[in-house]
Amino acid sequence: MPDILEVGGTPLAGIDEVAQACASSDAQALFSAVDVYLRRELKQTLCTVNRYEAEHERLTRLYSSNPSSYPVGHSKEKSGTAWGRHVLHERRVFVGQGVDAIRQFFDDYHTIHALGLRSVINVPIVVQDHCLGTLNVLMQSEVVDASMIQWARLAGLLATPGFLTVAGSGRLS
Repeated sequence: MPDILEVGGTPLAGIDEVAQACASSDAQALFSAVDVYLRRELKQTLCTVNRYEAEHERLTRLYSSNPSSYPVGHSKEKSGTAWGRHVLHERRVFVGQGVDAIRQFFDDYHTIHALGLRSVINVPIVVQDHCLGTLNVLMQSEVVDASMIQWARLAGLLATPGFLTVAGSGRLS
């Protein structure tokens, strides 16, 4: 009987790479492995991971699949924004479909548009009732379906140990 992890086209194809990266203490390797794993399903053009600093209402980029357009270390303020309330405070997945939605919710919509991206899924990473940050995937497709949202949520769960590594302790309490 074939090993399901070796059968191409299954939802578990590529999970070994994610597991190996998770076992290391290299958050960048984990975020990259999750990006590659998710790309098989969503075909995203851009994946970023941001740490949330609640006391400053700021997101700081920890990972980017396109560092020339979205460099690691860049920060953006989200205080008082509808997006920040929805994702960071209410801890709900945000789905933006189409150019108008991207323009409405993102200050960097010119860069997003220039990259040919027309949809976004932002997944809050929540552990022990604390929002640690977000996993963000942007696609050229204008339509996001329920399956895509579920894949993005799974990717957020897979990326969570990387946030704990960056936090330094692996625990929040």
